[in-house]
Amino acid sequence: MSNSPFLATALDAAHAAAEVIRRYYQRNLEVVIKADKSPVTAADIETEQVIRKLIGERFPAHGFYGEETGQSALDAEYLWLVDPIDGTKAFVREYPFFSTQIALMHRGRLIVGVSNAPVYGELAYAQLPHSIAASEGGIRNYERLAVLNDRPLHVSDIASIDLAAISAGNLKTLAKSPAWGAYGKLVASAHRIRGYGDFLHYHLLAAGKIEVVIESDVNILDIAALAVVVAAAGGRMTDLAGAEIDLKTTSVLATNALLYSQVLAALRA
Repeated sequence: MSNSPFLATALDAAHAAAEVIRRYYQRNLEVVIKADKSPVTAADIETEQVIRKLIGERFPAHGFYGEETGQSALDAEYLWLVDPIDGTKAFVREYPFFSTQIALMHRGRLIVGVSNAPVYGELAYAQLPHSIAASEGGIRNYERLAVLNDRPLHVSDIASIDLAAISAGNLKTLAKSPAWGAYGKLVASAHRIRGYGDFLHYHLLAAGKIEVVIESDVNILDIAALAVVVAAAGGRMTDLAGAEIDLKTTSVLATNALLYSQVLAALRA
């Protein structure tokens, strides 16, 4: 199986971003607090600028939705979704649970995702089936692909909640909702409960090492690339209400697919 030009570009952008991140990491950077109370550093901005420049040079007609440098052509046929440093708080406090998230959406459908954690040492990338007009004429088709550090990814085959490992993060909204009691019953019936958070629990899910990820306070830039990785590895990922992932997504229910209906029903109980 081959990487599409889109996936190749996303990987090149992620590697270029990693060079910037390593140059800034553990350098006692000045931190600015944005209006939404999240931190931003010079590393976030420069990293996104590098990514945006590379993508723009290769695909000038594509739209871009970035965490730091803004949006352009959101209604374009192809839209890149980029969070240059997802986990800036970890980056600032100098522990390795941060990553670069790069995804591509085609007419509302996510087709490419790269999740690179350069200090932690994990690079996950994936593509879902899509077609591109070939430069030599005709159409070239690209198949499903999911890889973590050069190894194929596939979710686990565990089909019972009492044997499953659940990881959760960003549950503030869920904790304030009527669904909190249902969540408590769900985790009480699980085999293991952890809170790996950020990119890590999605990588673990896609690799078959845990079965469920639940989050209630995210934005699309946090999870777009990871949604492609999970889906390409055979998993199922929606929001907590069961709606498909889109630009307005703010919560996540990701599973190994076999457990999806059971977990969704438990959260609705």
